Amino acid sequence: MHKRAIGAAAVTGIAALLMSACGGSTTVAAKPSTTEAAVPAAASTKAPVRDAAADLVIWADVDRTPIIQKYADEFGKENGIKVVVQVATDVRPQFKDATKVGKGPDVIVGAHDWLGELVQNNTVSPVNLAAADAAKFAPQAIAATKFNGQSYGVPYAVENIALVRNTALAPTAPTKMSDLVSQGQALVKSGKATNILLQEVSKTGNAFYTYPYLAAFAGGGIFATKANGDYDASKVIVNSVGSVKGATELAALGKSKALSTNVDSTNADALFDAGKVPFYFTGPWSIDKAKKANIKYAISPLPSLAGGGKMQPFLGVQMFYVSAKAKNAAFAQEFVTKYVPREDVQMSLFAAGHRPPALTSAYVKATTADPDVKAWFDAGKGGQAMPNIPAMNSVWGPLGQASADVIAGKALPQARFDAAQKEIAANIAKG
Repeated sequence: MHKRAIGAAAVTGIAALLMSACGGSTTVAAKPSTTEAAVPAAASTKAPVRDAAADLVIWADVDRTPIIQKYADEFGKENGIKVVVQVATDVRPQFKDATKVGKGPDVIVGAHDWLGELVQNNTVSPVNLAAADAAKFAPQAIAATKFNGQSYGVPYAVENIALVRNTALAPTAPTKMSDLVSQGQALVKSGKATNILLQEVSKTGNAFYTYPYLAAFAGGGIFATKANGDYDASKVIVNSVGSVKGATELAALGKSKALSTNVDSTNADALFDAGKVPFYFTGPWSIDKAKKANIKYAISPLPSLAGGGKMQPFLGVQMFYVSAKAKNAAFAQEFVTKYVPREDVQMSLFAAGHRPPALTSAYVKATTADPDVKAWFDAGKGGQAMPNIPAMNSVWGPLGQASADVIAGKALPQARFDAAQKEIAANIAKG
């Protein structure tokens, strides 16, 4: 599942990236060292095994590991230490399990919505990013790294979903869901398209993609917010009037065959890249494959829903964390606070997946190099930061399944979302 509380829950997309000053950081004189990147020849679902001889160990996903390796090598030479960068196929649970037995890494790379759980489990340490360096990032990106007012990481990317369309089939972007469906239906009827719309649903649902439908209606969403804008875990609003209107839209899209539980993370990209689907709700992670498939595409904001407003995506922030059990906390802190804020590091990470950089100067440079960055920015306007409170872990399964059930026509929206609300509240109460 592509997923991503912060201080002010309602934010204005990644526009804040344009509001901060530019800058980088300095480095120190080089010293001898060794650095290794543990990249398996074939993908494995097993957790990495920490190199006992390493002074600093970093875990990241397979796409970012080769990039981080380059800078880990530089850091190792500067400090005369051995740095190992390892691929973790499922970073969060693998980090949690390994840390329990003293075998975890010193640094991990992952989404900001992990933060509440990691802090609750005492597995990550506060990160001491200098105020001058923090000011070089988008304010909302920095805010996403905080929990209860304390910073726990350094951000490198901001992401959200949008409407990606095949311009050969859909030259112009529909601004209304009703128009999107009618255009898609016409293309399917003519034989030019196999699907009206692609969105990761699956048999068990996907709450990340469900949220924009709920948020399109007044009072819809997952949690209410407190006076200061923080998410209020004691007030779940999954079965609010607005949320049920969003669920009703999902049911209608299922009935019209615009959405299907047969589409999931294993086949959505491939279906779009076959060139026979006009519309796709997805994020930057799907673009490289589309380019390789020679799909002519464009990125636009999500459409509006009848009786509501524009669909509002979650905003996610990708960041570097420091383990509370780091074998060498000083080196871990130095790598995260001195290297991650560098413009060259942020631009290199941008090259893997094209997620808009969190550092303002890198974002500006990225918009010049890639017009897609501005398009993602426009699509994220008005979005909400994904909750990073621990209670969000109680939401993903029940809300995802509820959405899959109404899309499949197995249940009515009101009754099914009432049940999801009850299940979520009970899960939160259990702690």
